[in-house]
Amino acid sequence: MPPYRLATFTVNGITRYGAVVDGGIVDLSARHAATYPTLRDVIAAGALTRLADEAAKLAPDFAPDAVAWQPPIPSPDKIICIGVNYPDRNAEYKDGSEAPKYPSMFMRTPRSFVGHEAPLVRPRASPQLDYEGELVLIIGKAGRHIAEAAALDHIAAVTLCNEGTIRDWVRHAKFNVTQGKNFDCTGSLGPWLVPYTDAAQIADIRLTTRVNGETRQDDRTSRMIFGFRYLIHYISTFTTLVPGDVIVTGTPTGAGARFDPPRYLKPGDVVEVEADGIGVLRNGVIDETA
Repeated sequence: MPPYRLATFTVNGITRYGAVVDGGIVDLSARHAATYPTLRDVIAAGALTRLADEAAKLAPDFAPDAVAWQPPIPSPDKIICIGVNYPDRNAEYKDGSEAPKYPSMFMRTPRSFVGHEAPLVRPRASPQLDYEGELVLIIGKAGRHIAEAAALDHIAAVTLCNEGTIRDWVRHAKFNVTQGKNFDCTGSLGPWLVPYTDAAQIADIRLTTRVNGETRQDDRTSRMIFGFRYLIHYISTFTTLVPGDVIVTGTPTGAGARFDPPRYLKPGDVVEVEADGIGVLRNGVIDETA
């Protein structure tokens, strides 16, 4: 497991943050909430690694099974998702189009995500809930018009995403995918943040997605069409990136919609997104209740 893991979680109805260590979780919010109310504030202060170093010397306050995991960044300013960013993904659309010149992207709401071990919710509106395993960048330093050469300096941490999608609802309108990407509780983020150290850490991460133990997606970040430096540069051209912003960087081939017939998620399924040096993001699936 990675040496430093920082998480947001809930205990007895109270949301906290802390460090995941051997044997449990150190409650850093109990020690630092007056200065840093949330992990987003820790990131904005550049204190992520310092607090992780402190936690490594402390005994855990909670057992892992005593907490409810939450998406690591509470109330991010932006969640920006990248589409069609691995080789062969463009061909999966079978529309004869050339490889994209610029990245496709869309925004998601925080409410559309749950945390590690929380169930994804298949909505009443459609049975076409699909999985998309992705690597996530968390911005640590604000910037606009960021040069590619300096882009990685703006990363605070990395985490994982299952960018769950309601497939028939991404085709409700001519030019957008917003509806199918924002149903409540259809995606997940987590399980924790791993602080960013250097370019080698993220250059060639193996990213896999499993459904009920069967590998469906398997690729490496070194094969991305638009790399991390370019994505940060490009996004910062039109919007100011701020600490805690979430960039979901794209999914490999192998989503359920691309099978013949499609293999959508159903209640009882378990989806696991795994990446080298980060860990495993795991979620079950349930149906929406009335």
